[in-house]
Amino acid sequence: METGVWISLMGYFVLMIAIGVYAMQKATSSSEDYMLGGRGLSPKVAALSAGASDMSGWLLLGLPGALFVSGLGSAWIGIGLLVGAFFNWTLVAPRLREQTVHYGNAITIPEFLANRFPTRALSLRTVSAIVIVVFFAVYTASGLVAGGKLFESAFAGIFNIGGMSDYASGVVITLGIVLVYTVIGGFLAVSLTDFVQGCIMMLALVIMPAVVLFGEGGGGYSQASQTLNEVDPTLLTWTEGLTIVGWLSAVTWGLGYFGQPHIIVRFMAIRSLKEVPIARNIGMSWMAISLIGAVSLGIFGRAYAVRNGMNVEDPETIFIILADLLFHPLITGFLYAALLAAIMSTISSQLLVSSSSLTEDFYRLFLRKQASDKETVAVGRICVVLVGIVAVIIASNPDSQVLALVSNAWAGFGSAFGPLIILSLMWPRTNGAGAIAGMVVGALTVMIWISLGWNGSFMGGPGVYEIIPGFIAAWVAIMVVSLATADAGEYQHIAR
Repeated sequence: METGVWISLMGYFVLMIAIGVYAMQKATSSSEDYMLGGRGLSPKVAALSAGASDMSGWLLLGLPGALFVSGLGSAWIGIGLLVGAFFNWTLVAPRLREQTVHYGNAITIPEFLANRFPTRALSLRTVSAIVIVVFFAVYTASGLVAGGKLFESAFAGIFNIGGMSDYASGVVITLGIVLVYTVIGGFLAVSLTDFVQGCIMMLALVIMPAVVLFGEGGGGYSQASQTLNEVDPTLLTWTEGLTIVGWLSAVTWGLGYFGQPHIIVRFMAIRSLKEVPIARNIGMSWMAISLIGAVSLGIFGRAYAVRNGMNVEDPETIFIILADLLFHPLITGFLYAALLAAIMSTISSQLLVSSSSLTEDFYRLFLRKQASDKETVAVGRICVVLVGIVAVIIASNPDSQVLALVSNAWAGFGSAFGPLIILSLMWPRTNGAGAIAGMVVGALTVMIWISLGWNGSFMGGPGVYEIIPGFIAAWVAIMVVSLATADAGEYQHIAR
């Protein structure tokens, strides 16, 4: 490996660990500190932390890979996400920040739901914690798959651990680095590293498409467009060959935002309610720039590959291939660090949310109700490691597709929690029975839909993304069951 690549990567790793050590000294003395950063995130840190923990490796691997294969029709996923994120910041963020404090100063989503619906508190905490741990194990695995692909493509033969393959070694190394700063620094470390990682990701997604398009061998926009038209004219169209079902399956990715615990927990941690709009503006700007960069990388990367006779076996590795081909080793190392940043920012957030649910909603609820803050933080650190090990097992298959794993977990969370979060914050008639029904129905609908293969092919036609039936079923279940039952004392909530 080139010396410049080593320098950039080692600098990145040292920075991440240094942030973890800093955070350990600042905010790991209590459960609220370790799992929510003491509710003291500034708007810029909250915004970029939410964005970086959201986007993960799919932003630099999965989405460009989809554009590389299918063209601009796949960009509807990004548009749906942008719209969904805006409404999440507008509708959910201020209400959740205010009401998690109002309802018992909750520090996890299950705890908030339990405090919001006290007559079904135990059931809600248990069911929601199970959903979080199960789907986050899959979601975390998607990040580890991305890490494995990076090491397999870029560092072949260099990081073989105990005779393992390049892919397996990459999975283990990726998790190991994340565990160091997550275990020692908790939520503050995760949020601060997310902020740095978000900046690195955005810079990479500005630099890479520009060089691909206007650098040597790129030919500029007109030449790239001509090349793509010669390959397949539909690559540059937004709607050609796109069915209504296909379009809906793409744009409804945005529905998932309302139910992603690792994203909405950032809303709970913002320093004050009045700073939510500032964070929203920063977050939406970052997201728009990053998505445009990812779309441009995928579509123009295809043109570059065709013009230069490149054989790209796995489209999801186009970022890695171009980073190695087009840039000075120091910049290549920076771009690899950007990919690791995208991967690690999400993994760390998911591990921490899973850990907080296992600690607060299992250990403290069933095993040690009087556990001290010191004991709880220690258990939380152990749980981070345990969830990581499960994710490694799921990610052991090198043929796994990053976007496929992300889409399944995204739909699971979006359906199980999305309608419930919205209605619990905005519809006073929601009650505990409806909350449990919605969560269970949403999660089961997604799992059944996937198991039947209806996300790949439905009634002889194209597949329907599982979040559509899952979200609708959960919403209906909450409203029907809430209207059909009456939990005394649960209608004090007033929508704002």
